[in-house]
Amino acid sequence: MATIEDYVARIEGTCGAEKDVIVVFKYDKKDEAIRRVLGKAQLTNSVAGIVFELAFHGFSFRLYSSGKAIFRSIKNREELNSILADLLL
Repeated sequence: MATIEDYVARIEGTCGAEKDVIVVFKYDKKDEAIRRVLGKAQLTNSVAGIVFELAFHGFSFRLYSSGKAIFRSIKNREELNSILADLLL
């Protein structure tokens, strides 16, 4: 069974009320991760198919075709892992 670690190369930034967290997907899994996220999250805006503004379970985030996602206002690591699990698995 797949895990979050199968898709995520690293997580940058700190969690907190007003902090942004950058999730970098593994290069060999980024296309699959992007496809899964776009299939589950609600698209609110797109810029030339390169940058996607998305909403999911009350959270807004940006997904880049380069394989990065920036999540806004994530309180803690458990909350981030829960969102990533719902989006990727």
